[in-house]
Amino acid sequence: MKLKKPKFWINPKISFLAIFLYPLSLLIQLFSYFSKIKSPKKFQIPIICVGNIYLGGTGKTPLAMEIYKITKLLGKNPAFVKKKYDYLKDEINMLKKSGEVFVNKKRMKAIELLIKEKNDLAILDDGFQDFTIEKNFSVVCFNQKQWIGNGLVIPSGPLREKFSAINRAQCVFINGKKNPEIEEKIYKENTNIQIFYSNFKLININKFKDKKIIAFAGIGNPSNFFDLLKENNLNVLNEISFPDHYKFSKSDLDKLILESINKNATLITTEKDYFRIDENYKNNIECAKVELEIKNKDRFIELLKKNI
Repeated sequence: MKLKKPKFWINPKISFLAIFLYPLSLLIQLFSYFSKIKSPKKFQIPIICVGNIYLGGTGKTPLAMEIYKITKLLGKNPAFVKKKYDYLKDEINMLKKSGEVFVNKKRMKAIELLIKEKNDLAILDDGFQDFTIEKNFSVVCFNQKQWIGNGLVIPSGPLREKFSAINRAQCVFINGKKNPEIEEKIYKENTNIQIFYSNFKLININKFKDKKIIAFAGIGNPSNFFDLLKENNLNVLNEISFPDHYKFSKSDLDKLILESINKNATLITTEKDYFRIDENYKNNIECAKVELEIKNKDRFIELLKKNI
């Protein structure tokens, strides 16, 4: 979604604007309710869904890529499924680094094509709110820092549907530090769900040590990327945020490069943003490469095996 999240979404305290927009949130929830009425289609292969409730920046695409690696090691022939939106080309390109991606305006059609190509497992990157498909295993991703914001459904808050939707999932992934308060809220809603933690590791950090850095990002939560750089003790001079899936203009890139030259700094962005940058500018911009690390990975693999 090409927007910056409003500040009142992030604040746990309910604002006047959130209350004012609440009737629209109720309409969205009503639409979601009616979309669940039709029976979902069951496929002859396992369907894994890596989704979220909080809108953007929860790490679902990197987790989908890790699940792809795991299922390959388990002897499966998986492929990704992505709904076709022009603004999601960056995520599709990231997934293609790991494996085959089937894209269609209807995920159901993509799965049918995937089966024809002899793949025996589908990994949906997003699709938790797609009720046309019966899933065998659903994961809901959260970020520990943003959590659920003010806890309300869009446009009053950052949630795509009510928090109680986690009852449809087998497990939750929290990207960040262990948080007993978050765990308590999750277990209060779903006592049977399993909770896992993950974090991002900067794998090409040596490239940026002892350098001055200007960082920019157009992802769901740019602040998380900037925090990662600083947590690795990198010298970040400036942080520049853009909306999620932002298409960088030549003017944007010229300004960024000029600032980096004036400050004798290295210009850094995320891998996801790097895919959206004009090829003519890539020599002037570095890409920070990260890997997702799953804590208690063996326990997660055992849970996965039981469901696929």
